Formats: sequence, structure tokens, C-alpha cells
Amino acid sequence: LALSSLSNTLAVNNSGRWWGIINVASSTNLLTDSKNVQLVLDPSLQLLSRKQRKLIRQNPGILHSVSSGLQTAIKECKWQFRNRRWNCPTSQGPNIFGKIINRGCRETAFIFAITSAGVTHSVARSCSEGSIESCTCDYRRRGPGGPDWHWGGCSDNIDFGRLFGKEFVDSSEKGRDLRFLMNLHNNEAGRMTVFSEMRQECKCHGMSGSCTVRTCWMRLPTFRAVGDVLKDRFDGASRVIYGNKGSNRASRVELHHLEPENPAHKPPSPQDLVYFEKSPNFCTYSGKMGTAGTAGRFCNSSSPGLDGCELLCCGRGYRTRTQRVTERCNCTFHWCCHVSCLNCTNTQVLHECL
Repeated sequence: LALSSLSNTLAVNNSGRWWGIINVASSTNLLTDSKNVQLVLDPSLQLLSRKQRKLIRQNPGILHSVSSGLQTAIKECKWQFRNRRWNCPTSQGPNIFGKIINRGCRETAFIFAITSAGVTHSVARSCSEGSIESCTCDYRRRGPGGPDWHWGGCSDNIDFGRLFGKEFVDSSEKGRDLRFLMNLHNNEAGRMTVFSEMRQECKCHGMSGSCTVRTCWMRLPTFRAVGDVLKDRFDGASRVIYGNKGSNRASRVELHHLEPENPAHKPPSPQDLVYFEKSPNFCTYSGKMGTAGTAGRFCNSSSPGLDGCELLCCGRGYRTRTQRVTERCNCTFHWCCHVSCLNCTNTQVLHECL
């Protein structure tokens, strides 16, 4: 079993400390099956913690789902921030998201939430598709439905997805400091978003296409819908501080908690994203901060928004150039079975930040 696709989605920071699903453990740890056969064939693969490897062994077929979920999360992160100064940049090195992952800013909060949501979403869907041996469709919805419909079909197994996601993703977090609490909170916010966006889907039954009776089940949202919700919560994220009730009788969970930095603000809900430090300046390159800057980014000269040249280029100005692009056009289908197209050449005007 080659796991090279997973190596492009997992990363560890320079200090070796674990930051959620995007981090891995020592390269001396090997993933093996029940017969102690090594499953890792790609030497560049960044490997998992002992608990994560155990969870994968206990759930045959789930590793591909985890990898797919992480890839989907990265693509969604890039799409949601495509017009922002921070556009969710990634690299092929061991630190896929760069140094931003070591900070406690909004962007870090979104990365944790979207990757956690990606794993939950992918695993829940894979259960209903039958590609994971340890789970199936969620058949527990067998109670009374409505006057003209009943529960049936194959509901996506969101409960298994959330449980596995929590054990697999959260197992990387160690300690009791503010960063630990922030990461766990944002991981759970991602999972809860997938759960809260599930919708009922139905199929009609009846004579001649009538809909006298409907069979209904619960279906996962598209991951774009999950990304849209998390992006809104990124914009409204809550800045928090470390809270301590100071009572020896309180449980460890109750003793250490997050509080709003501004006492006048209400505490963050479980679905809110939280952060504790200001975001770095993404306008210019900084090796220390790990920011690439916006020089060379393409902008929209006619837009007053975040994708506009004034804001995206941070007031530095931009250069304009034209390029000719040839594309297939005016395609016609000929029976049977051939498609003929013309080549159309257009001139594009591009604006590039200085």
C-alpha cells in the first residue's frame, strides 16, 4: 500500500511539537498491518503517532479516506482565501502550511478547523460508500417519519466520522496551555460545522412517477458549504485568553478554559473559531514570520474589494501586461462520435502587484 499521497498532507513543525492533524511523529515509526508487514513504501512519507497508527489498523480502508479529506480541506482553504493577502499558501516540504501553523492567529484557527472538518466529512462519506470495513451507513434512523414519508435509505455516518475525527485529530494535541485549548476548540468547531450542515434528502415512490410516499435519509453537505460557513466564522472569530477558575474541585476540563479577551463580549460558542494573537503582516515577505508577501500576485484593478489592486498590493502599486491565450471554442458534436472545435485566440489584460 503506497501512502505517498498522505505525505503531501501531513507536516511537523521545526520544534517537533504536535499541532493537530497536520503534524506527524518520528520517522522511525513505521505503519504495519496485523501481520507486522510494513505498509509504508514511500520513504518520504511523514508518519503518524502511535495512537493514530493504531486507529488506522483498527479501521481498514480509512487511511485513504483521511488522506482524501485532508487534500479536500487544503483545496477548499486555497479557494476560500484565493482573493486575500493570505491565500492559504502551501509547499511540498515538511511544513506544508509554513510557519503560520505555529502561531495563534485567525489563519491558524481556520487551518485547524478546515482540516478537522475534512477528515470528518471524508470518513462519514466513506462509511456510507462501504470503503471502510469498520463502519457502514447510519441505519439508526428507523423511527416514525411524517404523514407521507419514512426513514430509510443510507444516511451518511456522521457520528462515526465525528468520533474517529476527534480521536485521530485531537490525539496530537498535548499540554494545557492556551494554544492547546485553541487547537482543540477549532478542531471541534470544524467537526460540528459538518454535522450542523447535514440535510434531509428524499426519494419519491408511487405509481406513474407520483410522490405518494417518500423515503428520506440524512446527507452530508457539500464541502464547499462547509468551507463557506467556516470562512464566515473566520471573519467573525473570537479573540480569547486563557481562563482558570482556580478551584481544586473543578475538573481539569472545567479548570482550564477559554474566555473572551474583552470581558464585555460573550464567550465563544462551540462552533465559533477562536484565536489569541494578531495576524502577521501578509503584505511583505518575512522569513521569520513565514509570510510570502503579495508581490507578484494578480489583482483586479476594477474591484474595491480585497481582491482589488489597491488592497491586495498593499498600496505598492501594480504593473499591467497583456498576454494572448489560445483556447478551444465553438465545439460541435458529430454523430457518432466525434467533436470538432475551433481555436480561438484572446488577449488578456493582467495586473500584477509590485
